[in-house]
Amino acid sequence: MSDARAAAEKADEKSADRLTTLSDGIFAIAMTLLVLDLHVEPGLDKEKFTDAVRQAVPDLGAYALSFTILAGFWRDHRLIVRLVPRFEGVALRFALMWLGAIALVPFPTALLSEYAARPLTVAVYASMVAVTNLLELAMFLTGRRATEHATEASRGDVGRAVTADLGLTAALFAATVPVAYLVSPVAAMWCWLALVPIKLTLTHRKRATARRHGRAS
Repeated sequence: MSDARAAAEKADEKSADRLTTLSDGIFAIAMTLLVLDLHVEPGLDKEKFTDAVRQAVPDLGAYALSFTILAGFWRDHRLIVRLVPRFEGVALRFALMWLGAIALVPFPTALLSEYAARPLTVAVYASMVAVTNLLELAMFLTGRRATEHATEASRGDVGRAVTADLGLTAALFAATVPVAYLVSPVAAMWCWLALVPIKLTLTHRKRATARRHGRAS
């Protein structure tokens, strides 16, 4: 029985490694696809070249925004994997749905770069970020219930900081959807910029809590 259990644990470890490898690959592809909308036609004269560069500014803004968001998701994922080393069952399903949402990020980014003045575009982008946060939160919470795999830190201050960060970020982005329709898409996007200090505060709190727990351990 001990040999069978050891073989099963080894298989689980390989499965976890494969999931991590898949996650890193999807992030790399999604981040790379963001660059595809950044281009300036060759052979332009000085005036047309200046106009082309000016028109590329929204594309650069959408790229920078989505790359930053993806980087945040990737960073959170690395922490969650340390807190919950193995995902299976419902948690694994949420992990796969979350990766599907990550792979979809280039699509609303392309919409934002071309149709930022339309409320539907801003609503789609904000909803995408909110849903992706909720899927990552569901992945973490369901994975944490597997007590044989989850660490003590996942149920302590570190876990609460991760939960607060993901939950509040999802709520804040979702709150900008009605702003896009009732006020303006520009106002909604300015709200996203206003979320930056809030997100930085939550991230600092999460990292500080993780460092304190690491020293205590």
